[in-house]
Amino acid sequence: MDYIKEDKEYILNTYKRFDVVLTSGHGSILVDENGKEYVDFSSGIGTNSFGICDKEWVDAVCKQAHTLQHTSNLYYSKPQVELAKLLCEKTGMKKVFFANSGAEANECAIKAARKYSFDKYGLGRHEIITLVNSFHGRTITTLSATGQDVFHQYFFPFTEGFKHTPANDIELLDKAINEKTCAIMIETVQGEGGVMPLDKEFILHIAKVCKEKDLVFIVDEVQTGNGRCGYLYSYMEYGVNPDIVTTAKAIAGGLPFAAILFSEKTEKTLGFGQHATTFGGNPICAAAAYTIIKRIDDKLLNHVKDMRKLIENRLKDVPEIKSISGKGLMVGITLDENIKAADVVGKGIKNGVIMLTAKQKVRLLPPLTITEEELNLGLDLLIKSVKEAK
Repeated sequence: MDYIKEDKEYILNTYKRFDVVLTSGHGSILVDENGKEYVDFSSGIGTNSFGICDKEWVDAVCKQAHTLQHTSNLYYSKPQVELAKLLCEKTGMKKVFFANSGAEANECAIKAARKYSFDKYGLGRHEIITLVNSFHGRTITTLSATGQDVFHQYFFPFTEGFKHTPANDIELLDKAINEKTCAIMIETVQGEGGVMPLDKEFILHIAKVCKEKDLVFIVDEVQTGNGRCGYLYSYMEYGVNPDIVTTAKAIAGGLPFAAILFSEKTEKTLGFGQHATTFGGNPICAAAAYTIIKRIDDKLLNHVKDMRKLIENRLKDVPEIKSISGKGLMVGITLDENIKAADVVGKGIKNGVIMLTAKQKVRLLPPLTITEEELNLGLDLLIKSVKEAK
């Protein structure tokens, strides 16, 4: 079967796909239908946290699939409880709600922030401040929360009640806060916005303001979380305590899953019947996530930081590369202005390395467990691709 032709005939054309049919893989190596191998610097856009077909992950998924694939949230579920307990123990948060995607997680956080304010202050205190260049999802409401005009097209009317203020500008942030403000929502590293980390001073100021004004401090860890930035969750680097944390992507190692973590301040905000989902907390996904979260320890996080250093050392003297941004194994590469990131990614496919883009940058999201040997091989191919794209 010509899968590329059949895809174009039967699947809605909302993706600009590369002409590759990936069929298998192991660890940080992917294989296409012709047997060609690729070093994976994408992790399925940051989802395959322990690589392809990690044994412990596969065993947990298979065991749960043979036991009970789904019930509903009308009943208790052992995998859910075990995972929720583990997340709370590792973060100090008090309650967890499970969903299926990052956009759903952020929708839940937005609803909870508005209800927290409504319960305490009544109508009219509902605005949420997010940042220019942020990305929070593709539903109508999370598109509204996203601080990029390019996403505010076609689907009018968008959900009201969001303000966007420039990242790292404390003065403009403070000016944006008024009697209608109920929450501030940030990514510590703006992933889709170009892999741009926020300043520590800015993050600390947001935490302080939210505490002083009783605003809900939401940290979107959809892409930055679950070890990606060298910490279990990236906010931990700054010593702040968010009121709500959202996470998805890598939490279940490649299965659709999300978690919304609530602090003591917000844990009682959503009550019976006020939020729900059919598949959220699915036993198979929860069992998969448990195997991921329990193995994100100091040894793995130190490995992530070491691999980051290796990347920086390998790329710092490449003349076509101007700078490197991000944290841990969330990497943004700024190229010479005459080189297009999309061209580098295209050359990479031919050379045997799979990469991503973010704005005008090449973006890397390798598996957290990538070996030094695999990383060096992929970097060799990346450098070759950059030079060929000139």
